Amino acid sequence: MDCDVKDLGLAQKGRERIEWASGEMRVLALIRERFQKERPLTGITIGACLHVTTETANLVETLFAGGAEVALCASNPLSTQDDVAAALCEETGIEVYAIKGEDNETYYRHINSVLDTRPNVTMDDGADLVSLLHKERQDQLGEVIGGTEETTTGVIRMRAMAADGALRYPIVSVNDANTKHLFDNRFGTGQSTIDAIMRSTNLLLAGRTVVVCGYGMCGRGVASRAKGLGAQVVVTEVDALPALEAAMEGYRVMPLREAARIGEVFVTVTGDTGVIRREHLELMRDGAVLANAGHFDVEIDKSALAELAGGAVRRIRDFVDEFTFADGRRVHLLAEGRLVNLAAAEGHPAAVMDMSFANQALSVEWIVKRRGTLDPEVHPVPAEIDAEVARLKLQTMGIEIDALTKEQEEYLRSWEQGT
Repeated sequence: MDCDVKDLGLAQKGRERIEWASGEMRVLALIRERFQKERPLTGITIGACLHVTTETANLVETLFAGGAEVALCASNPLSTQDDVAAALCEETGIEVYAIKGEDNETYYRHINSVLDTRPNVTMDDGADLVSLLHKERQDQLGEVIGGTEETTTGVIRMRAMAADGALRYPIVSVNDANTKHLFDNRFGTGQSTIDAIMRSTNLLLAGRTVVVCGYGMCGRGVASRAKGLGAQVVVTEVDALPALEAAMEGYRVMPLREAARIGEVFVTVTGDTGVIRREHLELMRDGAVLANAGHFDVEIDKSALAELAGGAVRRIRDFVDEFTFADGRRVHLLAEGRLVNLAAAEGHPAAVMDMSFANQALSVEWIVKRRGTLDPEVHPVPAEIDAEVARLKLQTMGIEIDALTKEQEEYLRSWEQGT
């Protein structure tokens, strides 16, 4: 296969890890079994820009089983698992372009390599592939049936494109499926972000003040996991509604300028730029730790951090850079400000990605079946797909639920019955 990976000698290790993850992804396994029989994606070429992990491997192998040709590149320079990339390249018909730690030039060369396959469907995690396709390779847009987007950041970009009239084909917002954002964002991001912070620093969080910037579903997850480990959690927000919810969940809520003075560990999860800025860095205590769990490395102002350190920077641990300010205070940046849970750990647990990637696979099938009928805008995951993923997940967990009686169904349809 035409691939660009670090070392094909890592393939056996990668295959073993992919198989381990598959044991936790039983919803996707059921979909793969059906796809193998029905081959609903025959004749379709899929270009995917996703985090190259064991869970993603199970997704792209499911799409391949459904008859699709698949090319995969990384959606983040530090999130690739090199053994997984090697296994996919060595043992399947999937083209892979991903190397952990690749530079910016290589990152975009890899995206272009995926686009060279002339995809009919795009799968994006942050919208870099879709953005590049629209800006630099517009001659291919007529070949694209539709695409999916996995992240909050990417959906924001796609909606901005749609609002400007720039989006040329339909995108399904997998991120907004209930079985994605209520579970992946909250339980997946929550656990994997705390895991990454602990792996990279070996800090005890109990008794420490952890500042969570942003109280969306990802922020909720990080805050709850930090609280569960005994941290004193502070939430910063710009939206009154989630701020109110955080306060009623028992967290301290305050402006970041105040939190900067007391925080010991800071986690940004907003999907926006310039969250932690120079004005906040100048107030931080010695030893403060900064981590970002948003998709792009723009939430923490790395330029301001470097300016305040004036060159006094050293890699003190794997994925931990120490910036020493003129007054001797040290601030530690994790994973170069990139998506910490994938750069410094393994990303979300497979069991929760099972639902997200089930939504991805079924949404691709839905797009293909409706080719030529969908407007070029951001579409929600159809409710029936969301419900099917939830049903299958319960089934794989051995959980049964009640069903409405005929009397209950009639009551819910009626407006005449009351007190």
